Amino acid sequence: MKKIFMAALLLVTMVFTGCGGGEAPKADGDSSKKMEKIVIGLDDEYAPMGFKNEQNEIIGFDVDLAKEAANRLGTEVEFKAIDWNSKEAELKSGRIDIIWNGLDITPERQENMLFSDPYMDNRQIIFVKKGNDQGINAETDLAGKTVGTQAGSTAEAYIVENAALKDSLKEFKTYGDYVSAFMDLENGRIDALVCDEIVGRYAMSKQEGKFDALNVNVGPVSEFGIAFRKDDTALRDKVQGVFDEMVKDGAAGKISEQWFGADLVKKK
Repeated sequence: MKKIFMAALLLVTMVFTGCGGGEAPKADGDSSKKMEKIVIGLDDEYAPMGFKNEQNEIIGFDVDLAKEAANRLGTEVEFKAIDWNSKEAELKSGRIDIIWNGLDITPERQENMLFSDPYMDNRQIIFVKKGNDQGINAETDLAGKTVGTQAGSTAEAYIVENAALKDSLKEFKTYGDYVSAFMDLENGRIDALVCDEIVGRYAMSKQEGKFDALNVNVGPVSEFGIAFRKDDTALRDKVQGVFDEMVKDGAAGKISEQWFGADLVKKK
């Protein structure tokens, strides 16, 4: 009888330990799942969205937005450098929870990832030397001017493919990096620089008083979004909710001004 009683007691203990010893895993999308930490995947060489500083710390505009969102959610956040070419696999496997790193929303990506609302436009705009806009109010006003951009950039591809625009230029120069391009712009070796707005404004903020950013689009405009696993609507909705609050109360705009000298965050 003692053996039977002990066996029964052990069985009961096992049952109750299994039910009460910890929270059972919940499927993705369960809004009751407690978030202790969010792991965010990023390309850690994409300044100013997310990159390593001289102290090997990951910093950036998107990093600061994500930290503020995590703080409002009451959860820890970890930033994990990933192979950008494998970002969808990293997300789907669960090694990361979110991609927040200047990610363009495209129909192809929407097939495999769940996106937030767009939070920033990603556009190519025109930068000129301070006080020298040369009457440029549209991309067609670049005609007859010496124009530069970075080799391999979206801007270069657009200008090369747009024969009418390219042929209208006095000269078209490409550079290995935007540091060299901005240097030539400052020294008058080019009249205008076509550059990704976020990259250009960041570079401009490091050299205050030297350049002007013209509100002129060159080529099509895409939009940045925050990406989640396809079925993780709960996490997406929570992050979207606090981000909407950040936009409404001005916190997101202040972070943008710190990085770009302007509020580039989309408003609803």
